[in-house]
Amino acid sequence: MRIIVTGGAGFVASHLCERLLGDGHEVVAVDNFVTGARHNLASFAEHRRFRFVEADVTRELPVPGRVDRIFHMASPASPIDYVQLPFETLYAGSDASRHCLRRCRIDGARFLLASTSEVYGDPAVHPQVESYWGNVNPIGARSVYDEAKRYAEALTMAFQRYRGVETRIVRIFNTYGPRMRLHDGRVIPAFCGQALRGEPLTIFGDGEQTRSFCFVSDLVDGLIRLMESDLGEPCNIGNPVERSMLELAEHINRFTGNKAGIIYQPLPPDDPTRRRPDISRAKAELGWEPKVDFEEGIARTVEYFRQVLVDEG
Repeated sequence: MRIIVTGGAGFVASHLCERLLGDGHEVVAVDNFVTGARHNLASFAEHRRFRFVEADVTRELPVPGRVDRIFHMASPASPIDYVQLPFETLYAGSDASRHCLRRCRIDGARFLLASTSEVYGDPAVHPQVESYWGNVNPIGARSVYDEAKRYAEALTMAFQRYRGVETRIVRIFNTYGPRMRLHDGRVIPAFCGQALRGEPLTIFGDGEQTRSFCFVSDLVDGLIRLMESDLGEPCNIGNPVERSMLELAEHINRFTGNKAGIIYQPLPPDDPTRRRPDISRAKAELGWEPKVDFEEGIARTVEYFRQVLVDEG
């Protein structure tokens, strides 16, 4: 098939491009490098079935010729981004989603929206199931991301119901692995960078808040399975093993041999206290569950950041 991946130079999307090429598809990646990076494309940039288009998908989707699938992965996606790129984040969910959905309607293509567990906000239901409507602050500092994704989901379902577009929605839980940005403010890059520099790891709050971490190759497998399934409703993709921030920090310190310990800072506003996916739907409908264990995934991620720090000098 011929497939567009928006945000193709980003962390998850570049891994998706690589997997799709390996599966025999033609891939067109579109990115404007607001948060993506050219080096994420390096391992497959010269592939004969790969094409890159530098463009802002919030303005247009300038890819000529019919396509079969669009994975809409473009969006700033870290706490630092929400502060520095609020409008880019909002428009990635609104305008860019609309351009992609309209293109799918014209081409008869199938659309997948990369949504997020952040649509659940600070959840009152645990673990989070797809039927839960969420507990989101619509005007908080994080709202540009949360509400952009919630709007994108509504727009996607409207195109499915009223325009006949085949759509899929994935709600992605915390994902980690090589090609993450070292300074993007997410917890695993932050902890890895601090540990490898021999600095104390910064925990916000008391460290008892939890996340569930899924290695990127497992997520990519889930994205592809969902796209090729018959599931038109939202689907959680994430690892259901819940870990506290304190547990994560202690593991990374042990793994890297960092003796600097841990320091504590106040918890940012609207930071969710718990996050864990119910993946019953993914198991039943997609035959999907994560395969990469946490120790292996962290080892591969730490080695990636070790090389990043070497390259930075």
